[in-house]
Amino acid sequence: MVCTAVLAVSITVPAPVQAASNMVPDYEVKLLMQPSAVLGSDGKLTSAVRTAFGMPSTVTKMNIEFLDTNAKDIYTNNWIPRIRKTEGESDFELTYKKRYPIVNDNITAALTLANQEGFDSTDTNYDAQIEWGYLNKTLSISNKKTGKKSGYSGMDLPSASDSRKLLKDNIPGKMDKWLYTGWGTAMLDASRVYGPVLAKRSIGTWSGLETYIEVWPIKDAAGTGIDNVVEISFKTNSSTTASTKHDQLITYLQSQGWFLAQDSLKTQLIMDRY
Repeated sequence: MVCTAVLAVSITVPAPVQAASNMVPDYEVKLLMQPSAVLGSDGKLTSAVRTAFGMPSTVTKMNIEFLDTNAKDIYTNNWIPRIRKTEGESDFELTYKKRYPIVNDNITAALTLANQEGFDSTDTNYDAQIEWGYLNKTLSISNKKTGKKSGYSGMDLPSASDSRKLLKDNIPGKMDKWLYTGWGTAMLDASRVYGPVLAKRSIGTWSGLETYIEVWPIKDAAGTGIDNVVEISFKTNSSTTASTKHDQLITYLQSQGWFLAQDSLKTQLIMDRY
């Protein structure tokens, strides 16, 4: 007689690991103003514009530069390393920004792609923002740091070699490992300065929102003169507010003859012209 023993085996199937959720962005609406309509012959905002937005005559200066290789290897991979010196601040602000174009107005798809590439809600080193232009939107994911370097004062930016060192010393891991380990550092080693641009910011309010107008004097296409880019912007945590106020601000600017119906491409212009 054959005895057969039957073993009851309990198998526990592990639950699938839940991927981290997408980042939660804030929103910055950025629109262009017609320079010839809003700037005086001195390159400053007219009193009518300042009055409309409750802006003082005083401005905050910002000196800005970007670093990339001659072939723009960093920019073509949608990374943007920037150094900014803001009037009244002692340190240099270092920003490492990764951009994702938003296609067919699908913000969720861009956030999901960013998540798949390592930018999710658990990463507190980065902030997500939807840059909401006239027609186009972009997801920007930024890592901001500060850096010190002796020997500079006022609005001075560091030399090219000091700029490279500051950005390399503080480079976030995701950028450094983007295409391969050490990619970011290697690109910065081979980089040069694009810029600088000495911009001026005015701060006021519009429709209950803190509002900025920045004037960026960017080298013109011929390289012999200056094109002033004038950008008005506000930030909000609400996509509904961003959408509503975006349209209302366009209508208001149009009614004043101040609107320039183009998307703001300040960084692109600087990368093209310097």
